[in-house]
Amino acid sequence: MRMQVQLTRSDLQITLTCKNMRITSKGQVTIPSELREQLGFLPSTEVRFEVDGGTLRLVKIPAEKGTSRGMKALGLLKGSASVRLSTEEILALTRGE
Repeated sequence: MRMQVQLTRSDLQITLTCKNMRITSKGQVTIPSELREQLGFLPSTEVRFEVDGGTLRLVKIPAEKGTSRGMKALGLLKGSASVRLSTEEILALTRGE
């Protein structure tokens, strides 16, 4: 079954496309790409599950300041260089000098 619902508010417009999905033997469900993109569910997005009667709701947890994917990647790289080069030495290497 596929159903489309459009919600409109003066500052927000969301189109929901509902598809029936199947839970795997490991308890996993694929969130359709159009819904992930529309709602900003990127890889490593933290979520919370809320139960309301017979309904299970997936809620995106807002990222804390400074914990973007880029900042996390930068944090993993910080201090991982094995050779200390000055900025000028690095630029010379990138220029092929």
